[in-house]
Amino acid sequence: MTKGTILIIGAGGVGAVVVHKCAQNADVFTDIHLASRSIEKPNAIKKDVQKRSGVTITTHAVDADKPKEVAALIRKVKPVLVLNVALPYQDLSIMDACLMTGVHYIDTANYEPIDKAEFEYSWQWAYRKKFKDKGIMAVLGAGFDPGVSNMYCAYILKKHFDTIRFVDICDANAGNHGKSFATNFNPEINIREVTQGVKHWNKGKWVKTPPIMDEKSIHFTFKYPVVGDQENYLLYHEELESLVKNLPGLERIRFWMTFSQNYLTHLRVMQSIGITRIDAIDYEGKKIVPIKFLKALLPNPASLATKYTGKTVIGCIITGVKKGKESTKYIYNVCDHAECFAEIGSQAISYTTGVPAMSAAMMLMKGIWKGKGVFNMEELDPEPFLNVVSKNGLPFKVIDFERLPDTLTA
Repeated sequence: MTKGTILIIGAGGVGAVVVHKCAQNADVFTDIHLASRSIEKPNAIKKDVQKRSGVTITTHAVDADKPKEVAALIRKVKPVLVLNVALPYQDLSIMDACLMTGVHYIDTANYEPIDKAEFEYSWQWAYRKKFKDKGIMAVLGAGFDPGVSNMYCAYILKKHFDTIRFVDICDANAGNHGKSFATNFNPEINIREVTQGVKHWNKGKWVKTPPIMDEKSIHFTFKYPVVGDQENYLLYHEELESLVKNLPGLERIRFWMTFSQNYLTHLRVMQSIGITRIDAIDYEGKKIVPIKFLKALLPNPASLATKYTGKTVIGCIITGVKKGKESTKYIYNVCDHAECFAEIGSQAISYTTGVPAMSAAMMLMKGIWKGKGVFNMEELDPEPFLNVVSKNGLPFKVIDFERLPDTLTA
């Protein structure tokens, strides 16, 4: 099959990008369906897509926490695949719905329980046999990081190395949205992610270090292409978990992300007063979850796009060995916030997640990726995927580089 129907679940900033990009590739995605808990956001995206590209999409309301309700929608729509850009808490319920209906599944973030800030692939890897027995494919983490970052590693391995020794994934948002404090994607998910304990892989084991808000957190100034010096903080990120298993010869892998002092100061204050808590508290006779209340107070990430300036730079510094000779490559993308807004009304964080998600959907729709079971991105062919990603707004560059020193995390 080279074309067909897609069902997208989730109508936030990333969902909007996915729909716009599917509409730009309407020769592949002949029928585009968008669903969310309420119909208002899908309908707003529908109107914008119609205005920008002339493509009409179909919208639905669905509770993604209820597998039977999602399955009923799948049976109604009859998609080739379901692309999940909803909340990570809903991954398993949507996967269950795909199993009920025999439909392929893609997401951009791994599962985490709603009552515990802990994301890992174990829950979804447990679905491998179920998906294999059903004869369908699940592709996990098809955003940028995870997603493109995994594929950068797979691509460099395929093109340049026999084995990989060291990987440093470096993610910089050198943009300015003009707000005193805001998160670039869902505030609840963002804050849960960056306040977790930090760890990286080194010499066959996970090494734990202080979180980014701690005075003893590990960070250094890195000179990024285009945007220059940025403060890089060591952070745990989900693609490390699968890359450790799938990259041959890997000795060390670390993930770095830039944070401003303003962001960290706000985060420290919010943590100290308890408004980032994920457990319910009593408030005037009702139960509320502080972080959900905080999410309601903070700017909607999609609203940041209108005045966002600057660029993101995301890539991987990879040291490997080819025929006994060691070298280092830096593969990266530069994305401009204002250019994303001019094209589809998005900011670059949503854009860099949505474009790869659509591209992964195209791989399944065209039958370029085939398989039965549950797959992480680096287990699949990176070349056709990265070609589509590049053609749809996120080209990459590969340069010779020097590997980052071990002493950063010694």
